[in-house]
Amino acid sequence: MARVKGLFSLDGKVALVTGGGRGLGRGMALALAAAGASVAVAARTRSQLVETAAEIERLGRRALAVVADVRDPASVAAMVGEVVRKFGRLDVLVNAAGVNRRVPSLELTPKVWDEVVDTNLKGTFFASQAAAQAMLERGGGKIINIASLASELGLPGRVPYTAAKSGVLGLTRALAVEWAPHNIQVNAIGPGYFRTEMTEPLFRDAEWMKGLLSRIPAGRAGLPEDLAGAVVFLASRASDYITGQIIYVDGGFLAGWPDRPQDA
Repeated sequence: MARVKGLFSLDGKVALVTGGGRGLGRGMALALAAAGASVAVAARTRSQLVETAAEIERLGRRALAVVADVRDPASVAAMVGEVVRKFGRLDVLVNAAGVNRRVPSLELTPKVWDEVVDTNLKGTFFASQAAAQAMLERGGGKIINIASLASELGLPGRVPYTAAKSGVLGLTRALAVEWAPHNIQVNAIGPGYFRTEMTEPLFRDAEWMKGLLSRIPAGRAGLPEDLAGAVVFLASRASDYITGQIIYVDGGFLAGWPDRPQDA
C-alpha cells in the first residue's frame, strides 16, 4: 500500500509562480508556501511582489521577488536563473502570468493580439522550457499551467485570449508526453469565474453577476483560495502518476447549466 503520510507535503521544495504578485497567482503562491515550499514570485510590478513575498515569509517560508516579463524569453531565462541561484534548485513552476483584453474581433489590432497571446501562451512555453532545464538536473519536477474555461469554450470579444488558452491546453499535453520520461509532470488548472482585482469591475455589474451565478451550480464565483487544493495536489508527490491533465475549478460550470428549461 502506498505511503500516505506526507503525500501532500512540499517541505524542502522550491516553487516559482509567475504572475504571483496578485490575484490567482498570489493565492497559489501562498498555498504552496503553506504546504511547506520556499516560493519565488515573479511579475512586472515589484511593489506587488514585495507584498506577496512578505506574506510568504510570515508563513515561515523563504521567499524571493523577481521582476520579469514572461513575454521576453531572455527575461524568463534570467528569472529561472535567479531562483536557482537563490535556492539551489527548482521543483515546481506555476505559469499564472496572464492578461485578457475584451475587444470585438473586427476591431482587434496586432498589438492587442501580441500582448495577449505572448503573455498567456508564449510566456507559458518559454517559462516551462527554462524551468524544465533546471528540473532535469535534479531528476524531475512539476509544471502547472493555468488554462481557462476559454480552453473549452469560445468566448466572444476575447478571441486572442480564447486562442491562447486553447493553446495552453495543447501545450500542456504535448510537453507532458515529451517530458514524462524525464519525470517532469505537466498539468493544468482551469479556473472558472473568479473574483479578483482584475475581474472586480465585472462583478460590480449586478445584472451580469445574476446571470453568471445562474450558470454556476455551486451558486457563487470562485475566490483565490479555492485553487489551493488543486495547486498543492499537482505540486506534490500525490500527483506523480498524473500528467497531461487539466483540472477545472469552476463550481460545476462546465458540467452543465442547472436551471435550463426542462424541455431544452
